[in-house]
Amino acid sequence: MNTHLQHQINQWLNNDPDPKTRSQLQILIDTNNEAELTTRFSGRLAFGTAGLRGEVGVGPMAMNRLVIRQTTAGLGAYLLDQIDNAAERGVVIGYDGRHDSLSFAHDAASVLTAMGITVRLTHKVAATPLVAFGVKHFKAAAGIVVTASHNPPQYNGYKVYWENGAQIIPPHDSGIAAQIARAATQANPFLDLDDAISQQKLTWLQDDFYQTYRQGVFDAKELQQRSGQDNVSLAYTAMHGVGADMAEAVLKDAGFTQVYSVMVQREPDGDFPTVNFPNPEEKGAMDLVIAEAKKHNATLACANDPDADRFAVAVRTEDGQYKMLTGDQVGVLFGHYLLSHAPKNQRLTGTTIVSSSLLSKIATEFGTQSYTTLTGFKWLMNVGIAKNQADNQFLFAYEEALGYTIGNLVWDKDGLSALVAFAQLTAELTSQGQTIWDRLEQIYRQHGFHLNAQVSIALKADTPNIGAYLREHPPLKIGEYPVVSTDDLKSLQRTAADGSKQSIDLPSSDVLIYALEGGARVIVRPSGTEPKIKCYYEVVETMMPTDTWASAQERAQQAMTTFIESHQASLPS
Repeated sequence: MNTHLQHQINQWLNNDPDPKTRSQLQILIDTNNEAELTTRFSGRLAFGTAGLRGEVGVGPMAMNRLVIRQTTAGLGAYLLDQIDNAAERGVVIGYDGRHDSLSFAHDAASVLTAMGITVRLTHKVAATPLVAFGVKHFKAAAGIVVTASHNPPQYNGYKVYWENGAQIIPPHDSGIAAQIARAATQANPFLDLDDAISQQKLTWLQDDFYQTYRQGVFDAKELQQRSGQDNVSLAYTAMHGVGADMAEAVLKDAGFTQVYSVMVQREPDGDFPTVNFPNPEEKGAMDLVIAEAKKHNATLACANDPDADRFAVAVRTEDGQYKMLTGDQVGVLFGHYLLSHAPKNQRLTGTTIVSSSLLSKIATEFGTQSYTTLTGFKWLMNVGIAKNQADNQFLFAYEEALGYTIGNLVWDKDGLSALVAFAQLTAELTSQGQTIWDRLEQIYRQHGFHLNAQVSIALKADTPNIGAYLREHPPLKIGEYPVVSTDDLKSLQRTAADGSKQSIDLPSSDVLIYALEGGARVIVRPSGTEPKIKCYYEVVETMMPTDTWASAQERAQQAMTTFIESHQASLPS
């Protein structure tokens, strides 16, 4: 073993506070597993705009108590440097139900309080939206949530909110990362939680805090639809996460009494025993909640992901089966519903470049414009906050990966308020003798049947750089659709078919967007880390008076299949 690696390992053993990971490391040393040791000490788990996320394990490339302490020391130093009164304003900390989340959250609190920073720490597990709410509510300098959201059981994560209540964006990510690198070479400050309490540096967020969020949902002006609740029944699952208590409470407050929780998935369980993958988008993850809905012939089968910031729904069909709505369909339904009720001075809506273009058409129908950002709620919310004006207040934003923000209770996606809003939207339609499917069809008849698909394409190791290739060989046609314009988000230029150019107001990103005749669209995102690209496709089919939903969908599906095949055939292999 080389001396540099030996030195790193010895340093780690001297500083790691966790007997479990110390003994795991000792086993690797005793068995002389140099390959594994080299991998585990090959770098550091990167801190980015999503904070940290990785598998729990030994060494700086994994999530563990020492990495959490070093990360928190770096974050604390950055806050003290960047934010006035950061120590007094403090940090809100919450955590999910994964196995190590409580100890990670408590370690973070001990480090920050030792640095003189006040901490408000949830006294039990909390849904991610509650921490985002807490940052805003207490006007804190920052927030931390220990969560790996819907990742597999072996993962954990560390998500940071800035003082504005939204997730961090550049330059804060790299600024924090630089401070973490510095903190990793030093002894980390640490204060026992009992001492932090006696020094008045730590406050436990007790049940009254949870009730304040609950009251916020009840009072939200966007969630005041208060009739027809008796016509809506719903099955609900927390997917072994932390959402159940609050989800049931806010639904009850809103007058929904026919709520049937999937009991085997109701309590937090870091093993996620009944699902292969605790993500409502994954095949099979919704099976138990759909079975519960069938048992009661419920209108809706609803789910939150394990940290309850995302919302998924399957809706009963005419034949008594249940069909999942896509994130885009839920987003479009919300956009239409909220805009139809919103006051004139609250019309600000937004979505991301890879989500359906249909929201922008609905916004235009209501006499306003929606904004578009790069992928991720960090962008949706920071732009939303910047654009939020007295005469054009924020109303709604969504991304296709099941994330929705309704109103300004939190500046992040919130699966709990979305659950209430969707139940209210369903109740309103039911009282008008309509279903969710009827409303979607009306929207499609007006604006076209929008179908979206996402495909990841694995490339051969020797495939030329796909982004560079496409920039050097710009397509004039994709399938049967001529290219109307190309947006290159790297150079931030839009090039029209006639060669004219205009600039794009977004942060630079390695993304190409092709707008095609007939409303179709292709977005290509080369992966920065592996030989693959992600492609996002949208086709729009005009619905004829003779069309049914089924015939329009079939035509769109055929167009999509041909479209994807012809696009992929045009890429270098």
